[in-house]
Amino acid sequence: MEYGELSDFLRKRREALQPEDVGMPRGRRRRTPGLRREEVASLASMSADYYSRLEGGRGPQPSPEMLAAIARALRLTADERDYLFVLAQHGTPPRVTRLDHVNPGLLRILDRLDDTPAVVLNRLHETLAQTSAHVAFDGEQTNYEGLERSAVYRWFTGNRGIYFEQEWDHHSRVLVSGLRAVVAADGPKSQAGTMARILRETSAEFAELWEAHEVGHAHSRTKWFRHPVVGDLELHCQVMEDRDQQQTLLVFTATPGSESAHRLELLSVVGSQQLAEQ
Repeated sequence: MEYGELSDFLRKRREALQPEDVGMPRGRRRRTPGLRREEVASLASMSADYYSRLEGGRGPQPSPEMLAAIARALRLTADERDYLFVLAQHGTPPRVTRLDHVNPGLLRILDRLDDTPAVVLNRLHETLAQTSAHVAFDGEQTNYEGLERSAVYRWFTGNRGIYFEQEWDHHSRVLVSGLRAVVAADGPKSQAGTMARILRETSAEFAELWEAHEVGHAHSRTKWFRHPVVGDLELHCQVMEDRDQQQTLLVFTATPGSESAHRLELLSVVGSQQLAEQ
C-alpha cells in the first residue's frame, strides 16, 4: 500500500474542506486548515484514532467499505474516489460500486438541508444519504443489507412506510416503471434483473404490474404521508437528478404557514432520536 501517497492525498483533501462545506459549524479558535481529523472520522462513522492512524501512514490496509465512507466524508469526486482505492491497493472499484458514490455536489446541497427531509437515491432506489430531518420523517434507511437496501424490494415485500394508502397504487407503478428501465439498460442478469425476477415470484402485485409493461411513470409532485408522531402531512416533492451518476435527490417541503409546515417544523425540533423513543 502506498502509505506516503495515501497519507498525503487524505491530508490535502481534508485541508481543502471547510466545516461549512459539510454542514458543520466553524466554531471558535479553529487553527486547523480545513477540517479536523476527528471531524472527518465523525462524517465517515469511524473512530478518530483509526482515521488519524490511516492519514498518518500507520494504520492497516482499509477495507473497501472504509474507503467508501472516507470518500463520502471528504466529498471526493468519482475520479478521486477511484484514485483513493488505487492508492490503498484495492484497484479501481467496479462501475456498479461507483454508482453508489454520492455526487459531492448533491452532498453539498444535502448538507444545507439538515432541517428538511431530503434523500439521495441510486437507480435501484437504495438510499445513499439522507438528512437528519429525513431520518425523523421516514426512519433510517442506510443500514439495510442485500436486496432490502432497495426501497422497491421493501415496498413489494410489505414495507410501505408512511405513505397514505391512497398513494400506494401510483407509487407501485412508479417503482415498477423505474425498475423496468434499469433492467432494460443493465440486462436480466444484473442486480436489477435479479430483483425483478425474485419480486415476480414473491409479489402478485409486482408480477401483475410487470406484465403490464408500463414505462415512464414519474413521481407525483404532491404526496400524502401519515407520520406516527406528528400526523398527516401533505408535502411537495422536488426532484433533482444527476444524470452522470444516475442518482436522484428528493426534497420534501410543505406550503409555508400550513399545518403540514408546522408539523415538519416539529419533526425538525424533536429530532429522530427523540421520535424513536416515543
